[in-house]
Amino acid sequence: MTDNGYRPTAFLGSIPELYDRHLGPVFFEPYAIDLARRIPASAQRVLEVASGTGRVTRHLAARPGELVATDLNEAMLVRARGVVTDPRIEWRVADMQALPFADGSFDAVVCQFGLMFVPDQLLALREMRRVVRPGGVVIVSTWNELAKNGAAQVAHEQALATFPTDPPAFYLTPFSLFDRGAVCALFEAAGFAETRVETIDTTGSAVSAADLAIGLVEGNPIAIQLTERGVDVAGYRDRVAAALVTRFGDLPCRAPLSAHVFEARP
Repeated sequence: MTDNGYRPTAFLGSIPELYDRHLGPVFFEPYAIDLARRIPASAQRVLEVASGTGRVTRHLAARPGELVATDLNEAMLVRARGVVTDPRIEWRVADMQALPFADGSFDAVVCQFGLMFVPDQLLALREMRRVVRPGGVVIVSTWNELAKNGAAQVAHEQALATFPTDPPAFYLTPFSLFDRGAVCALFEAAGFAETRVETIDTTGSAVSAADLAIGLVEGNPIAIQLTERGVDVAGYRDRVAAALVTRFGDLPCRAPLSAHVFEARP
């Protein structure tokens, strides 16, 4: 269990749109395509938790059958519903630590890059296990360590440089479940009989460093923290963009990505 102080309400205002537009294609789209392909063809009822702005949802919606997409943050779902308009999708505000569904009511449960933000990760996995039917599958992705995800590391380094004694810690949270063995142990503690894990290394490509910097700064709750601390957000964003150019080039800006995908069965 990790209490990381995450506030889902921090994804408010323009953040969901900027997150989806500037980070979605770079960080989340490659893994969303992979995750959707892992759903068994026989799965007729699928639950997505922590669906965010619908990056995975739009690929799951291409499958036949029923799809329920949930997130704790209503603002993120508003963005998702505006982008993913398939009328077959049932959208629900729900906490993955207390899913409002009956036992064994889904053939598959998926969660892309959401488990890291949950205060009680073991409870969340137990809930996923509870609502998946016997013989079903739970698929969860987590980021590998920050050092293997270069663009986010650049953004974190800028936070350290700006606030050397008390840096905003948001960038650390998404990369907090990088230890494959520790995560597999969580699945075992949650009651799963079998867990397989694969690490996927790829490259994220942004149209420009400036475009990616918008997502890393203004498409994240760190923008609120910067404003609260009296920092010029535009100037901070420009410094992140300059660092990205130095490290990964520009037009396009291409940076390494690394994540783990866990497939677990009850």
